[in-house]
Amino acid sequence: MKLGYHLGYWSSGPPAGALDAIVQAERLGFDSVWTAEGYGSDAFTPLAWWGASTSRIRLGTNIVQMAARTPTATAMSAMTLDHLTGGRFVLGLGASGPQVVEGWYGQPYPRPLARTREYVEIVRRVVARERPVSYDGRFFQLPLAGGTGLGKPLKSTVHPLRTRVPIHLAAEGPKNVALAAEICDGWLPLFFSPKTDGFYRAALAEGFARRPDGEPADFEVAASVPVIVHEDVERAADLIRPSLALYIGGMGAKDVNFHHDVFARMGYADVADKVQELYLDGRKAQAAAAIPTRLVEDIALIGPAGKIRAELAVWEETVVTTMLLRGDAATLRSVAEVLCR
Repeated sequence: MKLGYHLGYWSSGPPAGALDAIVQAERLGFDSVWTAEGYGSDAFTPLAWWGASTSRIRLGTNIVQMAARTPTATAMSAMTLDHLTGGRFVLGLGASGPQVVEGWYGQPYPRPLARTREYVEIVRRVVARERPVSYDGRFFQLPLAGGTGLGKPLKSTVHPLRTRVPIHLAAEGPKNVALAAEICDGWLPLFFSPKTDGFYRAALAEGFARRPDGEPADFEVAASVPVIVHEDVERAADLIRPSLALYIGGMGAKDVNFHHDVFARMGYADVADKVQELYLDGRKAQAAAAIPTRLVEDIALIGPAGKIRAELAVWEETVVTTMLLRGDAATLRSVAEVLCR
């Protein structure tokens, strides 16, 4: 299993020590570094700025929100970064949710899987640069239908460094996971648990069965996994609970929260409902406290080094090919020592 570093998106400003952590990740032999975006910092700019100080590690977005850019604009950024990194770029895409898509970007959210399929196909065509791009889809038309009539199919002026930039899809529901397996080169799970490995294997197998060439040997599953090395398991869990409460309780509307649904499928429906109720009522500390340690242990590696090493063996038997870590330079170094020993 490979290791990656997930920088995430910013809160109120640039995270302190980000460049040191990225340089440390490359020095430690990590395979990849990833950035994200919500409704503040974007994913491409930090990756280009800090990634300029690296020479080997792969640089990916986890994730670029599709509603934020047209498919051709995303393809332009992907081709540009692929050139600037010497072929080290990985394009991670995601649909986000209706609160962000409609509330922040002012774009329609319905039928996200169908939109994703069209989006990825257009990005592929732009990057391949085989011919001027025209597309007559349900959600995207190139040239635009009903415009001035002056639009014409165009081909990128930039010749791609690679005619196929790897595309990974962030997905949580089974249909979206299957879509990642069908049309992409990797899957980016957020809250993966070894206990749900069989469920996701089945979803991936469904998607692979729809590929003309079957399951690719190099398909990647890069999962964000919190790792906290601490002698006290409860104190380690306390460091993760507030973030879980935010995602389970506050990331999305009450009836449309995909993160809540992940934990419900994991067997924590009652817990997820309680956390959401408390969080939306403004009782965030109580929402975090309502998350049992066993739930944290299902999606994270926490506790003493020996416990983490023993549990890592279970993760290595799953579909996960890369474990994405977070933290500062010192944290990456200490965690890598535990995981790689």
